[in-house]
Amino acid sequence: MSALTDLPPLRQSLEAHGLMADKGLGQHFLLDLNITRKIARLAGPLDGLTVIEVGPGPGGLTRALLEAGAHVTVIEKDERFLPLLNELSEVSEGQLRIIMGDALKADEAALATNQPVPIVANLPYNVGTALLIKWLTGAYRPASMTLMFQKEVAERIVARPGDDAYGRLAVIAQATAKARIVMEAPARAFTPPPKVDSAVVRLDPHDMRPPEPLLAALERITQAAFGQRRKMLRSSLKVLGGGELCEAAGIDPSRRAETLALEEFLALAGKLLERP
Repeated sequence: MSALTDLPPLRQSLEAHGLMADKGLGQHFLLDLNITRKIARLAGPLDGLTVIEVGPGPGGLTRALLEAGAHVTVIEKDERFLPLLNELSEVSEGQLRIIMGDALKADEAALATNQPVPIVANLPYNVGTALLIKWLTGAYRPASMTLMFQKEVAERIVARPGDDAYGRLAVIAQATAKARIVMEAPARAFTPPPKVDSAVVRLDPHDMRPPEPLLAALERITQAAFGQRRKMLRSSLKVLGGGELCEAAGIDPSRRAETLALEEFLALAGKLLERP
């Protein structure tokens, strides 16, 4: 991979191609290779593994993944970056595959030949949460996910009952994976700097994910409960059975959503499935 280290600095490559971040696409470039290399390390030993990366932009994280010995499939929506990615491809000795398209519509199973592979990405801010939900609840189950989010989103993913950030994202994430913040990155690490700091979340899917019907019921329960989070469950869950549903699950209907543990939400979802 010596040819990779011979490439010009990313900032220089961007200037040479006259490229700037597109705020409409939620782009903030991560050009510091010390940071991207750390993210690659946090994703685990990658030598010889296939890795999917979403939104590579100019390829800062892509370089680090290739340096780590990964075979990288990138999914990029912005065609302006194709020349930079092609430059990376030319020196990657066949280890980089470029897919131009929308990651929300991508078939990861086909890209990974139906194998669970790690997903590593500095996610665009405007679609990060939607992509995470897709990977947590969809048909394709990644081997692991090492993902950069806005810090406030990262905190929502790992939040616990009683935390201000606790909500449906935490419940869905923790029902399907072990989630933890493994790194923080200040706004100044990005070009252009966003208005908020960022953090990397590592998610390792549970060996046993809730069955699809239970997961769908959990999404309905959390949407209703946190949609009116200041109300008692008997009110917020009224359309799904309210107090009767809570009592069937052994939960006090006067409680509020932010006090319930994951197991209690799963109990509510299970009882919802039993209702006619």
